[in-house]
Amino acid sequence: MYPMRKAFVLVNTELGSELELQSELKKVEGIVGVYQVYGVYDVVVEVEAESEQSLKQIIFSRIRTLKHVRSTLTLSVMS
Repeated sequence: MYPMRKAFVLVNTELGSELELQSELKKVEGIVGVYQVYGVYDVVVEVEAESEQSLKQIIFSRIRTLKHVRSTLTLSVMS
């Protein structure tokens, strides 16, 4: 069995939509953590999947398409 793939997605939101977006993100299968942060980014999303392809699917089809997401930066965990 292969180890789980993990990534952290840094998200910029539309102003004032952080809580609504956090609520939507928590409903997405594969997302194991959602954290509101201060600084350049507004939300950090922790994602786990069984394969690299599944991880990409969650990020591109389930996170980046959500209303109020302005931009993302993905950090793939190597080990």
